[in-house]
Amino acid sequence: MAKEKLTVPDMGGAEDAEVIELCVAVGDQIEVEQSLIVLESDKASMEIPAAQAGTVLEILVKEGDTLAEGAPILVVETAVETAGDAAVAAAGEPETAAETAPEQAVDPAQEQAEKPAPRGRLPQESSAAAPGTASAAASEAGSGQDQTVAVPDIGTTDPVEVIEVCVAVGDSIAEGDSLVVLESDKASMEIPAPFAGEVMELVVAEGAQVVEGDSLAIVKSAAVAVPVPTSPAPESSQVAASAVAAVSDVKPDDDLPAAARVAPATAAAGRPAPATAAAASAGEVYAGPAVRKLAREFGVKLSQVQGSGPKGRILKEDLQEFVKNTLSGGANAAATFGAGIPPIPEVDFTAFGEVDIQPLSKIAKVTAANMQRSWLNVPHVTQFDEADITELEAFRTAMKPEAEKRGARLTPLPFLLKACAAALKDNPRLNASLMGDGEHIAFKQYVHIGVAVATPAGLVVPVIRDVDQKNLWQLAEEVAEMAQKAQQRKLRPADMQGGCFTISSLGGIGGTGFTPIVNAPEVAILGVSRLQTKPVWDGSEFQPRKMLPMTLSYDHRVVNGADGGGFMTQLVGLLADIRRLLL
Repeated sequence: MAKEKLTVPDMGGAEDAEVIELCVAVGDQIEVEQSLIVLESDKASMEIPAAQAGTVLEILVKEGDTLAEGAPILVVETAVETAGDAAVAAAGEPETAAETAPEQAVDPAQEQAEKPAPRGRLPQESSAAAPGTASAAASEAGSGQDQTVAVPDIGTTDPVEVIEVCVAVGDSIAEGDSLVVLESDKASMEIPAPFAGEVMELVVAEGAQVVEGDSLAIVKSAAVAVPVPTSPAPESSQVAASAVAAVSDVKPDDDLPAAARVAPATAAAGRPAPATAAAASAGEVYAGPAVRKLAREFGVKLSQVQGSGPKGRILKEDLQEFVKNTLSGGANAAATFGAGIPPIPEVDFTAFGEVDIQPLSKIAKVTAANMQRSWLNVPHVTQFDEADITELEAFRTAMKPEAEKRGARLTPLPFLLKACAAALKDNPRLNASLMGDGEHIAFKQYVHIGVAVATPAGLVVPVIRDVDQKNLWQLAEEVAEMAQKAQQRKLRPADMQGGCFTISSLGGIGGTGFTPIVNAPEVAILGVSRLQTKPVWDGSEFQPRKMLPMTLSYDHRVVNGADGGGFMTQLVGLLADIRRLLL
């Protein structure tokens, strides 16, 4: 082994460049050409690659330092073995790796504890350790040793934000206890403990971004008799100790850089979701001094600019493109202001009295963006009708004893799902989606229906799959299960994908009707209001009938008035006489 000091290479004439990001931590295993730091001069940002592979022993710079060509960056231990070392190892002499490992493991960790780690970013070792095999985890659990708990499969490869840490160092936890709450663009989910034990270290803080396999906490597991795996864990004690020390300085959300936060999806703008969008809500952006100076000269708020640099950093080119597109009413202006529509002027509400300003949850922000996108892009038509469900309600009431025996709750919703599924199969244009090219329609051969559920964090739409293939009892159980998951923040992204049609019911709240917004790329949505008893003329006299108000909003690019009218007429008939569902 040999120690090498890596320095700043030729930067093409740039001098006194500022260190704006550290890409590695003490204990990291680095490869040739892997980014070590990011420098920014008054002309450009550049990533400095590693000239050699090895293990990071010491970082000699910190964020905010100014460096020139030849300045030392860090010290690495390279995997270079001399002939003498090889001979000693072959002869089994002292100075083995086992004897030297403790010293190597402690010193870098102690040094790193005195230096600020990159905030909001987990070291690579903690990420690498997380995807360990089940057998390796079982071995550690069985021995009662410290074990890293990682993010399990969450149904997406995109980074998600830690919005709540449910445990503290020293807590005793049981298997299944919630460790953290993660929030993606579509859902919040609690991550349970895979085994019981004591929390020794928290690796993440609120506001950090994590993906599947990233470390969450280090837990001393309870001793359980578990078979020992045949292969060793992929990470040595040296790297594990360094990783723990490297993340010990992770700071709360309001101290995190913009790159550590999750941004709402920006598919409408045709660009990957940068971290700057989320930072805008907290008043922070990820940009260097040169970019900030140029923004001041242009009179541009950096919170409105989407960064395309590493970690979502705003570059000068991003700023110039934003100004160009804003002046020409281009894509960026459309994404910021809503298809060229002037923004609503900001108002200082504190001038009129006391206010309490609360941040929107991620789900609420994403829902708002999705609804605005759908409203601006989808030409909506809304049709109103009423269904006489007097006989349906009588049948549902008669089935309550059987429902209690099954432990189920038979609400009107399973009937609505079943009737909508039948109507969708007979009216395929409402079970379709317009392709991105605007020239083709995808007719779906399955019937998955979303059900809008209000939660404290915002509106979510879990999807009930293959509704046409399930009976009323199965639908009742699945609806109750999805609603419970939504309230407990346990819905996975996969639970809210693949919908063909959506039902939004305000029956438990009230109202005589409303116009729901189509949940694109679906082409139709059914709004259900409160059941009312009304006098209905039967040809000889008025009879009290239970009438259910319904509204159907649809995308007029795909669904014509005749299609929407046919769907609603069939749906009303099915609900009026549920025996038709057997035909």
